[in-house]
Amino acid sequence: MKKIAILIIEDNRLLRDGIASILKKQSDMHVVATFGNGENILLMMGKFKPNIVLLDLGLRNQNSMQVVKLIKKNFEESKIIVMDLVPLQADVFEFVQLGVAGFILKDASIAEFLKTIRSVFQGAQVLPPHLTGSLFSQIVEHAINGTKTSAIVESVRMTKREKQVIELIADGSTNKEIAQRLHLSTYTVKSHVHNILEKLALNTRVQIAKHAHLSDSYNSAMDTTSLFDE
Repeated sequence: MKKIAILIIEDNRLLRDGIASILKKQSDMHVVATFGNGENILLMMGKFKPNIVLLDLGLRNQNSMQVVKLIKKNFEESKIIVMDLVPLQADVFEFVQLGVAGFILKDASIAEFLKTIRSVFQGAQVLPPHLTGSLFSQIVEHAINGTKTSAIVESVRMTKREKQVIELIADGSTNKEIAQRLHLSTYTVKSHVHNILEKLALNTRVQIAKHAHLSDSYNSAMDTTSLFDE
C-alpha cells in the first residue's frame, strides 16, 4: 500500500513535533520532513515530493499565501492543507482561490485531523466545519469549480426590508438611524440585521457593508421599495 507522503510546515516546535508523532503512527502515512518555516520550500518540495503539505496559516516570519503560491506554481500535484485555530472567511476564500485543498482546525480531534488528510489525498475539498453548509461554503465551492459567485449570492432570498437595511448599513447608518429612516423599532432593525447575517453567513456589520458595495442588487433598494412595505 502506497503511503501518503506528508511534509509539515509549522513554526510552533511543540505542535510540529506533536503532529509528526501522531502521523508517524498511521500505517498509511509517512512524514517525509518537518520545517519551522517556508524558506527553501522549492528545494524541499523537489527533494521530498510530498503528496500532502500541512501548512500553518499564521507563519510568524513568512507569508503563508506566498508559500502556497510557490508550491502550486511548481508542484501542482501536491495538495495543501492549511492549519489554523479558526480561519476567517476571507482567508479561507483567498487560500481556496490559490489552490488549497483543505483546512484543519488546530483544536480538531485526532480522528478529524486524520480524516481530513485522507479525504484531501483522495481528492476531496475540505472546508472548516463551522462553514460547512453555509452560503459561504457554497460560494467557495463555486470558486473551486470556476463558476461566478454572483449567481449564488444573488439567489439568497432577501426581503425588500432586508435589502433596505443592507443599503443603509452600507451607508454607515446605526440601528437607531435605520429605525428612524424606515419607521421601525430598534428591536425590529436588530432582528433584520441578525437575519441578514445568518443568510449571508457573515459575522459583522462591516462585512454586510462590504457585501453591499460589491453587489449591484442593493443600489436601488431605497428608491424602488416603499418605506412601509415589509
